[in-house]
Amino acid sequence: MTTFSTTPNPNPASPQRRQEILDAPGFGQYFTDHMVQIQWRGNVEAGTGEWEQPQVLPYGPLSMDPASAVLHYGQEIFEGLKAYKHGDGSVWTFRPEKNAARINRSARRMAMPALPEELFLDSLKELVSRDKDWVPTGDGQSLYLRPFMIANEVFLGVRAAREVLFSVIASPAGNYFGEGTAVDIWLSKNWARAGHGGTGNAKCGGNYAASLIAQMEGDAHGCQQVIFTDPQRGNAIEELGGMNVFFVFDDNTLVTPELTGTILEGVTRDSIIQLAKDRGMTVQERAFTLDEWRDGVNSGRLTEVFACGTAAAISPVGRLISDTEVIGPDDARPGEITMSLRKELLDIQTGRGEDRHGWLTRLA
Repeated sequence: MTTFSTTPNPNPASPQRRQEILDAPGFGQYFTDHMVQIQWRGNVEAGTGEWEQPQVLPYGPLSMDPASAVLHYGQEIFEGLKAYKHGDGSVWTFRPEKNAARINRSARRMAMPALPEELFLDSLKELVSRDKDWVPTGDGQSLYLRPFMIANEVFLGVRAAREVLFSVIASPAGNYFGEGTAVDIWLSKNWARAGHGGTGNAKCGGNYAASLIAQMEGDAHGCQQVIFTDPQRGNAIEELGGMNVFFVFDDNTLVTPELTGTILEGVTRDSIIQLAKDRGMTVQERAFTLDEWRDGVNSGRLTEVFACGTAAAISPVGRLISDTEVIGPDDARPGEITMSLRKELLDIQTGRGEDRHGWLTRLA
């Protein structure tokens, strides 16, 4: 276990204020009393460098020079995972080793240093153990954990930064879209979140920033999310602005877009594939086109569509809307397979169901 230096927050939230927040946490609006910080110095190109003494500090603003590299060249990455309080009061998280591996894949793509997996996991344990009382217990609620890494070297030259800060913050979270609510999806025709040879399979802020203009289009048409296609592959479906997508067919087949390098390799996506196989479903990771979506709905063979990600878990999709058509019925309801997979996943995460794959890690 890594040794952390600790500076307790001298002004933590009162028990009364904390409970007010936990009663209605929303998503990403409130933060716990502490955060983790670890500084790195070295040279990625030369393969040298080291992580310095890990710290637990009071949650608060970062002190950053205006010339910090992240502000000018966007050299940053992040992760997202959740902590759940089980019935006995212990706190667990879900497949954190997958997040540790992914942040290092993202780091390699963004020319940043790898973080030892043990240090990643210990950072989560240290923060959650100190702020355990911030984990909500309501249905569908959790403590959202946000590890991130930024280039904080004061330097305006265009090269990989030689100073990097890794940090973890935590935020109590409720249901992202509401309990089992079917969301409408806007089809982006003018914009892309990632391109071939780009950063689509890295979890970096630029991908999300690139999706926001399309999200604004969707908002204007009453849609809660936006989906992107690849025109170079016959308008193959890619992913939503922040989630992967699945299609359920009437022959017990589950289809999801294959990982081509432009799609983020989601932890929830991987877990759903395994749970579906456990049920005896045929799972296909392949190109899935807009035409196939339209034809599947018209023929009745495509019976359910859902999106998935850490924040929303599994979210039923209602209609696909564009400026020229609507695919899906106006009265779309959450599908049976969608909701049963959602329940199975949440039951495992919250300790109500059997963790037969050993996916849970205790944090506190």
